[in-house]
Amino acid sequence: MKRGPSKPQSGDLSVSKHIEEYRQRIDKLDKEIVRLLNLRARCALAVGELKKSAGLNTYQPDREVSVLEHARVESDGPLDDSAITRLFERIIDESLRLERTAEGKNVKG
Repeated sequence: MKRGPSKPQSGDLSVSKHIEEYRQRIDKLDKEIVRLLNLRARCALAVGELKKSAGLNTYQPDREVSVLEHARVESDGPLDDSAITRLFERIIDESLRLERTAEGKNVKG
């Protein structure tokens, strides 16, 4: 017969307290990450408007390569280069989606 988790022992209370402290820190960091992502998105929208007024393409592959490389250089772990690349590729994709939406183009995904 399977039982649920046992009641925390005295040592477990300390572990639970530490876990809760880390979770609170993570929640604060998540809030800051969201704030910074939205700030970045506003900058991307402004860049999109400038590109549009200058007749430039929304997607500029050289810029994506540069942003990804910069992110990898700035990372000091524990996320490896491939994890940083995946995260920033997603951020870039969402920025491009915003720019294209602002231009009134039909956007997939």
